[in-house]
Amino acid sequence: MRRPPRWRAVWLLAVAVVLLLLLIASVRIGSRSVGWHDIVAALGGSTDTLEEAAVAKRIPRTLLAAISGAGLAVAGVVMQGVTRNPLADPGILGVNIGASLAVLVGIVWLQLVSADQFVWVAIIGAGCAAVFVYAVGSLGRGGATPMKVALAGAAVSAALASFTTAVLLPRADIAGTFQSWQIGGVGGATYDALRHVGPFVAVGFAVSMLSARGLNSLALGDEVAAGLGQRVALTRALAALGGVVLCGAVTAVTGPISFVGLVVPHACRLVIGVDHRWLIPLSALVGAALLTGSDVIGRVVARPEEIDVGIVTALIGAPFFIYLVRRQKVRDL
Repeated sequence: MRRPPRWRAVWLLAVAVVLLLLLIASVRIGSRSVGWHDIVAALGGSTDTLEEAAVAKRIPRTLLAAISGAGLAVAGVVMQGVTRNPLADPGILGVNIGASLAVLVGIVWLQLVSADQFVWVAIIGAGCAAVFVYAVGSLGRGGATPMKVALAGAAVSAALASFTTAVLLPRADIAGTFQSWQIGGVGGATYDALRHVGPFVAVGFAVSMLSARGLNSLALGDEVAAGLGQRVALTRALAALGGVVLCGAVTAVTGPISFVGLVVPHACRLVIGVDHRWLIPLSALVGAALLTGSDVIGRVVARPEEIDVGIVTALIGAPFFIYLVRRQKVRDL
């Protein structure tokens, strides 16, 4: 039965409320618990006490987690729509590792130091990886089947990871820092990082929303989409651009965080359907909630130490990916 639009709006509102609660929890929970008066004081610019200083550090961390989760989730929706592949995800398709390798190459060989430069380089690397994986997965009889694209992504990810190690070996001065960054996390968030990633996420989200109707048509097949008046190649390229910008910008700041773009779209389709005009905004909210909640979990279970959010999302997403692979029926590998 088709869900009426009012129920879709209810779902959006419900997830927005959950996200708000998680944002509050993220600011309040950590190695040191804080009260409302500490939050109010920190928002006013005060860092006189340890609690106020903790809040001042958690606010940009919380905002970065929400923005990054939203960006990765929408990137996953777009990549699944463009490829018509339910297994598509920025991590599984090698887009994350492509972006991180590009950042490493920029640091080692091009001597890049600016966060703005990192974002641009990461977007270029993410785009190159996405195109290459899709091209490899399209080879042979049957074209780009879901399993072939997933296997191509795994192979390319392994190759790029090996190349990353080779680039790092002679650079012991940055190896430790970069390897820590590769795990994926939001612990080092600053307002400067938000200033760099925010505009790109906003642009990527806007492009994705503009592609929503086109993605709905692509889901019916290229021939049907063309019959409905869609320019298939242009629609696919525009949507893919939005996903690449989102993934590249987020990865440049947080490192490669996997499985958010895989888990969130599937969960959202169960409750809101396949219409991308609703699926994209709901996925953004759920992705923000998932990454914010994962960050809180990482702080709680290892208190007073922390578990990087990339590890928590991997623990959540890996079993889900195995379930999808076992459930997916593919005739031609």
